[in-house]
Amino acid sequence: MAAEVVGQVAPAERGATRIADRVIAKIAARAAREALWSLPEGAAPPHATVSVLARARGSARAGEAPAAAARIRISLELDYPSDIGGQCAAVRRHVTERVHALAGMEVPEVAVQVERLHSAQARAAAQGRTR
Repeated sequence: MAAEVVGQVAPAERGATRIADRVIAKIAARAAREALWSLPEGAAPPHATVSVLARARGSARAGEAPAAAARIRISLELDYPSDIGGQCAAVRRHVTERVHALAGMEVPEVAVQVERLHSAQARAAAQGRTR
């Protein structure tokens, strides 16, 4: 007969850690900023909104708590002309990696919304017209 260790709680009875949606949103926004090659002059920093869904208990492996999944929407501003598709792909990839690494969440979807394109020509023309 094995001796029971006093004071230890079984893994299934330990509870769960819940990470707030706004924390995941901050991680995602920071990761999006890290992934961008540069921010246009006068551009707002990337903004993220997150929807976190807990996975059903039946989908977790034996002895594991059910994992959560985060659906993320990133809004950002980019320079024009630039490789917009390449920058959006880099943001998706980096946000997925960082949220998984820092929060332990799966990220099945990262939607990138380009709010505004900043034209270098328009910026130069505006500087030339200043009185």
